[in-house]
Parts: sequence; structure tokens; C-alpha cells
Amino acid sequence: MELGLWGDLMLIAPITANTLSKLASGACDNFLLATFLSAKCPVMLAPAMDLDMYSNSATQDNLDVLKKRGITVLDSPSGELASGLCGKGRMEEPEEIANAIEDFFTSNKPLTGRKALVTAGPTYENIDPVRFIGNYSSGKMGFAIAEALSNQGAQVTLVSGPSALQNTNPDIKLIKVTSALEMMEACENAFPTVNITVMAAAVSDYRPRVTADSKIKREKKGAFSIDLIPNPDIIKTLGSAKTDSQYLLGFALETNNAEENAKKKIISKNLDAIVLNSLKEKGAGFGVDTNKISIIDSDNKITRFELKSKADVASDIVDFIITRTSK
Repeated sequence: MELGLWGDLMLIAPITANTLSKLASGACDNFLLATFLSAKCPVMLAPAMDLDMYSNSATQDNLDVLKKRGITVLDSPSGELASGLCGKGRMEEPEEIANAIEDFFTSNKPLTGRKALVTAGPTYENIDPVRFIGNYSSGKMGFAIAEALSNQGAQVTLVSGPSALQNTNPDIKLIKVTSALEMMEACENAFPTVNITVMAAAVSDYRPRVTADSKIKREKKGAFSIDLIPNPDIIKTLGSAKTDSQYLLGFALETNNAEENAKKKIISKNLDAIVLNSLKEKGAGFGVDTNKISIIDSDNKITRFELKSKADVASDIVDFIITRTSK
């Protein structure tokens, strides 16, 4: 039957002693049994029956047969039954069934058990209490990558500069920062324990040497200048500390000699790969919901992608990481 071919998991809840017996014997006299016998996906059962029926040796033998065939059988908790008896035979609570389903899918994801660090958004470098140096990054790309990594089973820490975006995924740990120095500190704290790092933030290259404590008043005449000093190169710092078991992917937003400059960054910052996007590409860059990227690996192999939504681009990037880290 076609119905048994499309699912990722087949759950039968509740399942009676009669249906258990038919599953174990291979009977096919109704719609449910026909679907079960046609299923290409794993099967999960939640038995529900009276105490004496559940404890009967025939029922227990049927359960053992099904377990040996690779079928997941959820335990029947003890409690008051419809007959008035008290003991095993109740169907597992719906919340516990939901947890079992979640655990099933989580344990089968390619990044389960791995930790990931993602940076997103801009950094703001204060000039005074009301002015700053920053850029137009919205954080959309970094947030989408964090979501895509989490969807593939990774335990994600997202370090974000100022952004209007909200993290709605309880499995993603969000650390909010403002300046490059704050982002540097957060990344250095998280980096030693992660397997995958994606540096999607647009970090300010410079910051004012001195930040005024009060608003700087406009002078009536004359020019105004700010003495700038370099911010730390966060990704280069992480690259110098990277071990063979860690995968580090950077981003390059270029306007000229894009591929050549991106390849140089792979070497100078000790990256495993770099995502290249250009402000010259229509529909790509800051503030929009789409992006067009190329990924260059450490062997200078270039994988090019078409213009897509940032959510789809994030999935492409995560799929690329999975293929490179699963060897």
C-alpha cells in the first residue's frame, strides 16, 4: 500500500492485545495491518489493555517477537485500569509518547551529539552614549544557519550582535553582545568545546580609541575626526587555536576580486572553507531575505549556488558542512 511508503515513522497508539497478536503472526485482514506490512519506515507501538491480558505469556511472547524484529515497543506504565484493576497495561502518557518520537528523530540526525558555534549580525562600536560605528547587517543569515544546524541535531550557541531578530528555538542558546570585543570574549569562551563554528557576523574592523562618557556636542566650525584603532580579528584568533577535530567556516563579503580575496582568507585565517557573497549580486547582501553564495574549501574547490531564500542558503551551507565533517 502506498500509505505505508511515505512516512518517517509509523506509530500505533493505542494497540490492543488482539492487534499485537496479528502483527506478530503477520496477519493482514484490515487496513491497519496492511499499512503495517507495507511500511518501509520504523514502527513504534504503545500497548493498551487490561492487566491480565498484558501479563499473559502469549502477549509477552508477541511483544518479544516484535521487539526482535526491530519494532520499538513503549513500556506500559502501571496505574488504574478500566476494569478497576491496578497494574501494568495502561497506554503510555501522550507527553511521553511525544518525547519518544522526538528522541527517535533527534538520535537519527547527522549532527546529533555535536556542538556548534554561530555568530550573527553586526557589531556596534560606541563613539559616545548616542552614536556608534556599525554596518547594515541584519543577522538573518546567521540566525538561519543556527536554526539549520539545530534542525540537523547540533547543540547550537548563537552569538549575535545588535539585531531585531528573536530566537524562538529553545534548543539554541543565544548570547547577545554589542561590540567586537564582547563578541570576541563570547566566542573564545565557547570555541574550545565546539565541533563546528560558522562565523557569519559582520564584525566592525575598527573602534574608536576613546569612547566619550557624554554626548559629543557639534562644533560650530571645523571638521570633526575620530581616532580609530583595529578590532581583534576574531576568526583569525579562533583559526590559530583550531584543532584537527574542529571545522571552521568563515564568510567573505567582497566587492572586488571576490574569489581571489576569499581564497587568501582561507589561508591567512586557517579556515576549512569560506562562504563568498558579493554586494554586486542582485538580491544578495545586507537586509534582504535572499542570498547568492559560493563556498570555497581549503583545496580551492568552488561550489556555486543559485539565488535562494536565506533559509534555503543556510540549509545548503549546513549540508556542505555535514558532507565535509562526516568523513
